[in-house]
Amino acid sequence: MIKRFFILCSGADLNLIENCSNGEQNKFAGIGATVFFTAIMAFIASSYALFTVFDNIYTSVFFGFIWGLLIFNLDRYIVATLRKKDKFSSELIQATPRLILAIIIAVVISKPLELKIFEKEINQVLLTEKNQMTLDNKNQIAERYTPEITKIQSEIANLKAEIDQKEKETNGLYETYIAEAEGRKGTKLKGKGPVYKEKREKHDTSLSELAELKKNNNEKITQKENEIATLTQQQKDNETNTQPIISNFDGLMARVNALNKLPWLPSFFIFLLFLAIETSPIFTKLISSKSEYDYKLENQESEVKLWSHQQIDQREKIIQAEININTKAFDDLENDEELIKHKKKAAKDAIIEQTNNYIPKQQII
Repeated sequence: MIKRFFILCSGADLNLIENCSNGEQNKFAGIGATVFFTAIMAFIASSYALFTVFDNIYTSVFFGFIWGLLIFNLDRYIVATLRKKDKFSSELIQATPRLILAIIIAVVISKPLELKIFEKEINQVLLTEKNQMTLDNKNQIAERYTPEITKIQSEIANLKAEIDQKEKETNGLYETYIAEAEGRKGTKLKGKGPVYKEKREKHDTSLSELAELKKNNNEKITQKENEIATLTQQQKDNETNTQPIISNFDGLMARVNALNKLPWLPSFFIFLLFLAIETSPIFTKLISSKSEYDYKLENQESEVKLWSHQQIDQREKIIQAEININTKAFDDLENDEELIKHKKKAAKDAIIEQTNNYIPKQQII
């Protein structure tokens, strides 16, 4: 039962192969087993690849099963349509398109399995890339907010500098009128004379201006600090909102690119393995000589071809005979007196009827 199933997978004619030797049947059973297990590997590989895309096991298995059937059908078609020829060069030319298709199938099957085999190494490459992307993302977002924050911080510094400058000016006036009272500077007369009062008034005025300046500037500083806090929060929100995109950067294309950054030799050998599996049935047929099954298949096809040619030739001869008969029949009718008399009578009746219809119309006119 299993042997028959594998022979069916090879695309061989069951009616012909049943009459062949046991060795011939085993050869086609081996080819069919290769086709079947290649389809199984294609199903597993595509299911894993689709799982990285859909992240749903049922969807992945369903479409993976469809892909496995497609690969099975293609492989079976490739093997079944390869015919043995009398010349190896003719066989090679016939097999070339099938070999190209087999190579493409081998690449498609091997790549998802490579992703699974080197999953840990790929995850490490992706982690490094994600960390770098996170830093680049933060720098890009900071470039949008840093100039505005720096500008506001500069304005705050200017407001504080105004207060410091006014404080220094007020402190200087304070020192001046105190020195005047102590007789250390100015008139150098101790006591609170007119000069002292004048300098004291300047200090008091400056102190009032300082208090007003502090009030106004502190309000402005508080407002600008709130603006900085708002911008900083917006910057953090942008970083938080964009981080999931970076965290989810592990799809199929990202993994394939990460795989390409790993050493190429292990992946190349895995590809060679699947290439050998995929092309082995084709090369088996190419290097093997004509077998019992090939002769029987060739005989069956030649019988069908000969029968088809016979049918076509018979139809062509029948059609030609029909043409010749019809031609001869119409040639004989040209000299038939009875047919000529009948035609004359019909023409005469038509002319009389036309004349009878013409006279009443003319009378009406």
